[in-house]
Amino acid sequence: MSRLTSRIAEMAAIFMVGDGLVGLVQPRRHVDLWKDRAFGADKAVAPFVDRPGRRRLYALAQIAGGLLLASRQRAR
Repeated sequence: MSRLTSRIAEMAAIFMVGDGLVGLVQPRRHVDLWKDRAFGADKAVAPFVDRPGRRRLYALAQIAGGLLLASRQRAR
């Protein structure tokens, strides 16, 4: 993996963990921020509107995926 690809993967992992954490702690507020035609994100968050439990479950998957991705990155 190139150095640039590794950095992009690390940034994606950080985003996944951070977004997941916010979605876990404040699921309703977090979904509300994205449901008003934010560059097409309204369609992505539609399954989570008025379903905080579903958002929390997805948040746990995001955090786990982000940590897994980050753990696979190695300094060169």
